[in-house]
Amino acid sequence: MTQTTDLRGIIPERGSRNGSGGLTLAVILLGQFMAILDVNIVNVALPTMRADLHASGAGLQLVVAGYVVSYAVLLITGARLGGIAGHRRLYHLGLASFTAASLACGLAPSTGTLVLFRFLQGAGAALLTPQVMSMIQRDFAGAARARALGFYSAVIAGGVVVGQAAGGLLVGADLFGSGWRTVFLVNVPIGAALLLAGPRVLPRDETARRTRPLRAELDLPGLLTLAPAVLLFVVPLIMGHELGWPSWGWAALAAGAAFAAAFAAVERRAASVGGRPLISPRVLRAPLLVPACVAIVFAPASWGTFLFTTTLHLQGDLRMSPLDSGLAFVPCVTAFGLVGLNWQRLPARWHRRAVPAGFAVAGAGYLFIGPLAGGGLAYEVLTVVIGFGLGVMPIVMTTALQHVQPADAADASGLLLTLMQLAQVIGIATVGTLFLTLAESGGSTRHAEYGTGWALAAMVLLGALCALSLIRDRTPARSSSLSG
Repeated sequence: MTQTTDLRGIIPERGSRNGSGGLTLAVILLGQFMAILDVNIVNVALPTMRADLHASGAGLQLVVAGYVVSYAVLLITGARLGGIAGHRRLYHLGLASFTAASLACGLAPSTGTLVLFRFLQGAGAALLTPQVMSMIQRDFAGAARARALGFYSAVIAGGVVVGQAAGGLLVGADLFGSGWRTVFLVNVPIGAALLLAGPRVLPRDETARRTRPLRAELDLPGLLTLAPAVLLFVVPLIMGHELGWPSWGWAALAAGAAFAAAFAAVERRAASVGGRPLISPRVLRAPLLVPACVAIVFAPASWGTFLFTTTLHLQGDLRMSPLDSGLAFVPCVTAFGLVGLNWQRLPARWHRRAVPAGFAVAGAGYLFIGPLAGGGLAYEVLTVVIGFGLGVMPIVMTTALQHVQPADAADASGLLLTLMQLAQVIGIATVGTLFLTLAESGGSTRHAEYGTGWALAAMVLLGALCALSLIRDRTPARSSSLSG
């Protein structure tokens, strides 16, 4: 059942700083929607991209991972820049960067340039998206904020659904012979419209007083050690299979480990001298945060990899068109979104118990990916079961933030989002590589689905085991600072 809602009517004037709260929400959530859309819309275009650009399997992985890596690494920094320079200003800067990078992606002449522009597109998203939650927190209050957060959750879930379907529709339409390029070019008119509307609709920023140097606020040493640590870990895993695991790849992995150790040391030092590290020890001491972080890493890692590998299988052995393969995901991601939007209807005592149960359901579903890889109704039902099981991820995020102090809410949320994005990259770099290797050695994507299903099941079942610690905890819940 479809319900049409006028955003102008959901925000009472007393609940927001400005009298056009519905328009404000529409503008910022549409920007958020574009950023989420671009994580998923590219999946359906991958086989067409491979044929047009003669891209390797590693090249395809980098097209997906490049966006997510830069987005994840820069997310916390983007949030802090918003607090320093103004959320409205950073939203517009991020939106302009994202739109320009989308145009560049749509015009990219080669796989290498496309990967580069995807990194830039992710950086724009990292500037844009943190400002959305911040402006909701700043400009809406009480019941208006609760409704705004409900729409925010719907946009996150809807971005996955629409991304898969819209990607198939755009690639299948092949407008003016553009093929896969429209999945990026579609952002350009939307971004331009938002850039024109934003200055007229979004409330002006209040001048913020900075009490410490900009370098300390942003934790540049932390950023400059985290970024190479992630890149030196991800790139060799993605490129290794194609290049026969060269010696430079192993050297890069070792260097990545060294940068990770340096990042930990830099963060400890920043905390000891009263700085503001990207990952604050005070945030990590919040009850339930660390076990929730560990548990949640496995679910998005398996989910992102499942979307990546299943797209290649649907358009591979099952010979689906881009449109049909995109539409094939709609029931799955709809189940994912429905659970994420309705779990609060359950009795409170079931909330934490639902997490390992949901992960276990998804893990059991993954085991049948191979046996049912021939397609048909059974395969479609199986994908719905997987989406239903992984739909409990918002419960983990809510549990993680229950005991975080209000002053640390932004950093804690940024940490969770960063981990979830990096988990997707690691999943695609590892299990995605396994899928490509098995497909090449066995001569079919159906053959690859067996090993991939077992690997995904192991991944998410580890998450279920970690989530058991959330049930055993007896710390009384406190109101999340995100609820207003």
